[in-house]
Amino acid sequence: MTPRERVLAVLNRQPVDRLPVDLWHTPEVAAILRGHFGVDDDFSMWRALGLDKIVWVFPDYRTRGGDRAGAQSGAGAESGGLQTAWGVPLNEVQAGEARYVEFGDAPLAGITSTVEVDRYSAWPTVEGFDYEASIALARRASTEYVTIGPWVSHFEIYCQLRGLERALMDLAEHPGLVEAVLDRIESIQTGMMERLLPRVKGYLDLVFVSDDIAGQRSLLMSPRAWRTHLQPRLKRWCDLIHAHGLRVFYHTDGAARPLLGPILDCGVDVLNPIQHACPGMDLAGLKREFGSRVIFHGGVDNQSVLPRGTVEQVRTEVMDCLRTLGAGQGGFICASCHNLQPGTPLENILTMVETVQQSGG
Repeated sequence: MTPRERVLAVLNRQPVDRLPVDLWHTPEVAAILRGHFGVDDDFSMWRALGLDKIVWVFPDYRTRGGDRAGAQSGAGAESGGLQTAWGVPLNEVQAGEARYVEFGDAPLAGITSTVEVDRYSAWPTVEGFDYEASIALARRASTEYVTIGPWVSHFEIYCQLRGLERALMDLAEHPGLVEAVLDRIESIQTGMMERLLPRVKGYLDLVFVSDDIAGQRSLLMSPRAWRTHLQPRLKRWCDLIHAHGLRVFYHTDGAARPLLGPILDCGVDVLNPIQHACPGMDLAGLKREFGSRVIFHGGVDNQSVLPRGTVEQVRTEVMDCLRTLGAGQGGFICASCHNLQPGTPLENILTMVETVQQSGG
């Protein structure tokens, strides 16, 4: 089977020759892998590695002055330039071998009323997204791989605009302000999707909804707050995405177990990243309760095992994921739980991929 055929078969719960293996990585890790295989671009590296890559198709955004605001999504910390599409300033940080971009001062941190939401001058426009480049990438990638895009989010963007601590306090102290800001965030991205999705018909397979609602040990918000502010919005997006014949790929890190059922009720098709080191996220339990309802993506620990474990420990970790999340009719795309970081041993990355490839159907 080709990488595209293999992933689509899993999404459709059809038989496969083996389970797929995807890889998330930082630019530094991509450069190491390209050097290892002696190739010049990521497509060639994915082919050499034999990946069943799900290719990210995230529209860039251009500011009113015409400058590029984002190198990938135009919304998250992986954006390039001086700010995100939402007017959040970005600061470059060098940490050892890695270059990261962190959010600067939250531009809406000082507002106290819903009236001030409308006065914010840096709201992105639907017209500002670079649709043509993302359409071209989706067309090219879809001949070999499954594609995913755009990157859309509710609460993560709210946290960028207000600052994390203030955003969490808002849920208890300023629910009206939360609603007003989220209304703008939802409306802009809904408009962007309504413009993009019809134009990538046949080239796009999944839409990436990223909304971290949990930390390493517990939820970031109460289930009541999630149901009030985020559940209806997620349901509307799932309905919109499904109306275009696409699937919903939902990302939340952390100990999200108490809200997984309601999240899936909204219409989520693929759940990522299955961070099983967190309380309540044990692989067997998640598979037993949710395996018939959702496709799992991720599973392989990249906080401890991949960066610090031995080759044998990596092999054991991958096999545990395959035996649990991939049991029964499959329903699992094996991948690292998040981007592989600089300093992750090359042999561990190769072992992860090769273990899946050698596992059989």
